[in-house]
Amino acid sequence: MQKAHLLFVVLLLLLAGLQYRLWEGDGGIAHNRALQQEIAEQQRENALLHERNQTLEAEVLELKRGLETIEERARYQLGMVKEGETLLLLSE
Repeated sequence: MQKAHLLFVVLLLLLAGLQYRLWEGDGGIAHNRALQQEIAEQQRENALLHERNQTLEAEVLELKRGLETIEERARYQLGMVKEGETLLLLSE
C-alpha cells in the first residue's frame, strides 16, 4: 500500500511539472500567445508601412511625370504665386 501511495505522489508531481512547463515554460502556451500577439502587431505595422510606401511611390512617379505637382507643392507649401497673380490671405 505504501509503494502505491508513493507512486501516486511521484506521478502527481510529474504531472504538475509537465503542466507547469506546458503553460508557463519556454515554448509553452503563454509564450506562444505572446509570440502570436507580437506577430499580429508586426503585421499591422508592416501594412501601415506598405501603405505609406505605396503613397510615396505614387508621389515620386507623379513628380517625375509633370510640373503640375511641383507647381501645386510650391503654391501650397511655399506660398509661391505665378507672375501676374495676386495672393489673398484671409484671416479668421
